[in-house]
Amino acid sequence: MSALPSAARAWHLVARPHGWPEHSDFELREVPLAAPAEGRILVKNLHFSVDPYMRGRMNDVKSYIPPFQLDQPMDGGAVGEVVASNDPAFAVGDHVLHGLGWRDYADVPAKHAKKVDASLAPLSAYLGVLGMPGLTAYAGLLEVASFKEGDAVFVSGAAGAVGSQVGQIARIKGASRVIGSAGSDDKVKRLVEEYGFDAAFNYKKGPVAQQLKEAAPDGIDVYFDNVGGDHLEAAISRLNVHGRVTICGMIAGYNDTEPTPGPRNMAMIIGKRLRLQGMLVADHNDLQPQFVQDVASWIASGELKYDETVVEGIENGVDAFLGVLRGANTGKMVVNPTR
Repeated sequence: MSALPSAARAWHLVARPHGWPEHSDFELREVPLAAPAEGRILVKNLHFSVDPYMRGRMNDVKSYIPPFQLDQPMDGGAVGEVVASNDPAFAVGDHVLHGLGWRDYADVPAKHAKKVDASLAPLSAYLGVLGMPGLTAYAGLLEVASFKEGDAVFVSGAAGAVGSQVGQIARIKGASRVIGSAGSDDKVKRLVEEYGFDAAFNYKKGPVAQQLKEAAPDGIDVYFDNVGGDHLEAAISRLNVHGRVTICGMIAGYNDTEPTPGPRNMAMIIGKRLRLQGMLVADHNDLQPQFVQDVASWIASGELKYDETVVEGIENGVDAFLGVLRGANTGKMVVNPTR
């Protein structure tokens, strides 16, 4: 067995961004490592996740998840290989999912690690299609939005890790029409040709309200919101009576320095008897076994496809994160810390 590393490289937040994050807000530093103490394992991270929600954690505000601490390693989803273990539940060579990403090696409490099976799917899939984004899509559509066969569904941010899965699950479950918005013509083409959306549009090419009206002439029953802003306003206009909205993310306003104006047509919520509900994936962990079973079978059958945008090298981790905020990814953005 090769010698264990004496240090890990880890990204630290060194300043709280105002508006769009800048490279100067982050530093890649070395963190000392030792043999794992009792009840801990040392993991070589093979892939770590960068996600839109992490932008909110860079602000020093109370939220559903604690903010990143200045001058401390950042964290997030990661999957890797156990290289040293001081816990009987894990052996060297096991592959595990855990929460200490943004670094190349992690000293992880064993109770916070979960074994994953590389024979079921590529390990990186446990950060995306079979991981937190996938469960978000599954629970947000089927449970929060109370999707039922025959519903017409609109998904914003539809080429991302969550949105692309929402649209495909809706199609598999019998939606009458699936519509998506994305930020480039290439993404729009992929939504229709690869993921099976019935219609899609590039929100940068014209008013969202007009494009959605053309794509959904008979209205929509479900809106899965990853964007907020003009997308939410447009969806409220097109929702049918008793329509449901899952509010998962509002990436359009994550870097705003002033409060984002609310939709101007909220009075429609009354007459249409709409239901708008925010969601956090942690509230739906009870669905995890059924989610993995369903999605693994859909992947195996070819009914559900997924993409990853992979960035090589831990030194490019911040660039990958900024890319997510700009919509540079198709599917899940994943960083492979070791080239």
